[in-house]
Amino acid sequence: MKNKEIFSIFDFAKFARTTRDTLLYYDKIGLLSPESRGGNNYRFYSHAQLSVINLIRTFKTLGMPLSEITRLKNRRTPDLTDQVLGNQLNLINEEIDALLRARKLLQLLKETIHTHLDIDEAKITVQSLPERAIVLGGQNDYSGGKNDYDALFAFYSNCHEKYPDMDLNYPVWAQFSEERIRRRDWVWPDRYYFYGIEGYDRIPAAQYAVGYTRGGYGGANELFMRLFEYIDANGYEICGPAYQEYPLNEICVLDEGDYLIRVTIPVTKPVM
Repeated sequence: MKNKEIFSIFDFAKFARTTRDTLLYYDKIGLLSPESRGGNNYRFYSHAQLSVINLIRTFKTLGMPLSEITRLKNRRTPDLTDQVLGNQLNLINEEIDALLRARKLLQLLKETIHTHLDIDEAKITVQSLPERAIVLGGQNDYSGGKNDYDALFAFYSNCHEKYPDMDLNYPVWAQFSEERIRRRDWVWPDRYYFYGIEGYDRIPAAQYAVGYTRGGYGGANELFMRLFEYIDANGYEICGPAYQEYPLNEICVLDEGDYLIRVTIPVTKPVM
């Protein structure tokens, strides 16, 4: 094949492993125009333009936008290409990190849903639960008329400030101090936390009284009362803060009143 050989748009598309429509679009945006035009405005491409289409295909495979390929095509040098490739590598690494975070969230949500599909909501149990990694917020501030939404906003803001790369789309759960739950005060939580990611804090491994109910956010009062009755009736004592979660929430349940609420309270039996 000689360098001066010319191709019709159909033959060039075949050799370039692309389509006629793609070549027409490249011509329209100024990325790759025909070498010449014949009668009836027929487009003809040269052998040398096969290297250009290979350049375009390579950069497209690397995820570069056509506007950037157009900018680079006619002024490329090893130094400039190295810089452009470095920038694209950084973008791809950021996308990979975002996809990895999305995969972890997907895995958490799927696992949470599957684990709680056949829960007996009427049953209270005591279970040995393993240590769980969380990101635990600071003490919520309800002074000066602040409410739980103010506290939640502060939690998000503090997490973003301390851990700017953290995915803040994870479900947020509530912790109630031992002192609070002993005096039957569980309206607004003491702290918020993210659960199921690479946390910097821990929910300790221990025995927990575990109970479930259905209801919207803030609707766990009856469940707390049932847990207290069970703990008292079975000779247990509370030995730490309570954790309130909504494993089946707006992600998978249409009616807020049907959300599944889970409360765990660490318990121990006193030595006689």
